[in-house]
This record gives sequence, structure tokens and C-alpha cells, in this order.
Amino acid sequence: IVILSGDHLYRMDYMKFVQRHRETNADITVAAIPCDEKRASDFGLMKIDKTGRINDFAEKPKGAALEEMKVDTTILGLTPGEASEKPYIASMGIYVFKKEVLIDLLNEKMPTANDFGSEIIPEAAEDMRVQAYLFNDYWEDIGTMKSFFEANLALAQHPPRFEFYDALNPIFTSPRFLPPAKVYNCQVSDAIISHGACLEDCEVDNAIIGLRSRVGKGVKIQDAMLMGADYYESEDLRSKLLAEGKVPIGIGDGSLIQNTIVDKNARVGKNCVLVNKAGVEEANLEEDGLYIRSGIVTVLHDATIPDGFTI
Repeated sequence: IVILSGDHLYRMDYMKFVQRHRETNADITVAAIPCDEKRASDFGLMKIDKTGRINDFAEKPKGAALEEMKVDTTILGLTPGEASEKPYIASMGIYVFKKEVLIDLLNEKMPTANDFGSEIIPEAAEDMRVQAYLFNDYWEDIGTMKSFFEANLALAQHPPRFEFYDALNPIFTSPRFLPPAKVYNCQVSDAIISHGACLEDCEVDNAIIGLRSRVGKGVKIQDAMLMGADYYESEDLRSKLLAEGKVPIGIGDGSLIQNTIVDKNARVGKNCVLVNKAGVEEANLEEDGLYIRSGIVTVLHDATIPDGFTI
């Protein structure tokens, strides 16, 4: 049984993962990736013997406990230079179990357990055959606002660290049957513009422009992510909203969007400035339709930001 996580970005051939599990006759196989010290405490860390069997496991250790989990990662096939930069073996949070082992752990040995990484895997490693499977390629945990934002923007870089456009191993999205994007008289660099978007007389740099996004004249979008919209507003409705002093879906004329995520169906008025000028790390401003996490401004789903708003 293969256990996967829903908030990771990577490309793996799971059959190789399963085959390694079978070859080693493991009860559990844990996908592992070499890790540097800066990020090590964010993950479950392990030590292995020369056969790849896990003999120690610590969930998100810090301080002295983190130092204790350092290993010589040349055992994973890394060069001495790579091993020096990445002296930890981190769990990717994906596993292969023998079916009977998983059933026994969940029903008999650990019926109250709620988490694989912090409860089941450390306990199982004490008396079961738990093996590590090396994955030394691109992998990103996008479970935090910062990592989600950075991983998405990295897709627009050239060349990107992770590539969706792989002819041999393509990754598909669900079909939406939308028209192509429209880009009128815009300056665009290092960006991904999704289907159904409409941009006019604007600048886009290092950004993701989501489905059905509307970007008005004189707008500058830099280091930002627009999630787009779930539906279109007709031109008649947009004109009516503007005539009434209201804000249609999208980014209004003359606005500056930087270091920001704009969630779906959000309405940003004209001449707004969303850049986090004060460099605030954390703030709850839900009454204004936004909050700040890890320094990143996030406009909430369905929120309305009035004309001239600045943060």
C-alpha cells in the first residue's frame, strides 16, 4: 500500500519505489531525501545502516537533538561535496507498507495513532524492517504559505527547477475548456499566464497569472501570484459595477501588486498598492480582506479591496 501526501511538488516513478520495497523485503519503506541544516528541523529525520535500514528516527528535531541526527550521506550515493552540504536524511512523508503490516499497526499495535511521521514510523522502526528509499531530485513541501508561494514563482523562472513540460513524464491538470489567454500591449517576463486570462497594457514580471484573471491598464505585477477566478463577469456587468463605484473581479487599473497572493474571485480596485511596505511578517487584517503570512500579503477568497487601498 502506497501512502502519499497531498501538499508536495515532485515527480517520482512509484513503481521503482514499490520495487525497492519488495527487493528489500521491508515491512515499511520511507522515501528519503538529502537535506541541508537550514531546513532539516522542518522534517522527520532518520539514520540508516549500510543496507538502508532505518535505525533511528526523530520528528522535526531542534538544537542538540538536530545535531545528533547528522549522518554521512555519501551512503546514499552523494559525492563528498554534496554530503557536506546535505548531512541529514529527511523523510518525504510518503511510504510503502506491506498491507498486513499497516492493518496490524492501525488496528492492533497503535489504534490511537493519528500521524505516520511522529507516531507510527518511529515506533515501527524499533522492531520492524523499515527501509529508506533515496529520492535525490526536486521535491518541495508546499504546506506553508511561504513554500507554496516560492515554489509557484519558481515555476516561472528560466530554466525552472521543476518542469511540468516533460515529454516523457507529463503532468496534466483537469480540463476546463477555456479560451486562450489574451495579452494586449503588455510587457511580460518570466511568467506563466493561464487559460482564459485577459491582460491589457500592463507589466508582469516573475509572476503566475491564474485562470480567468483580469488585469487592467497600467497595472504592475511583480513577484506575485494571482489565483484567478471561478467564473467570468460579463462586460455589461463589469461596466455596471464600475459605474456604481464598485469593484469587478480582477486587478483594477493602475494598481501595483508585489510580494502578494491574490486568492480566487478577489476584487482589487483601481490604484491599489499591495506590497507590504512596512515589512510586516505576520498580521491578521481580515476586516480589510487580507492577511500577511511570512511577509507575504494574501488577499482573501472573494474579498474586495477598495480603490486606492495601500499596504
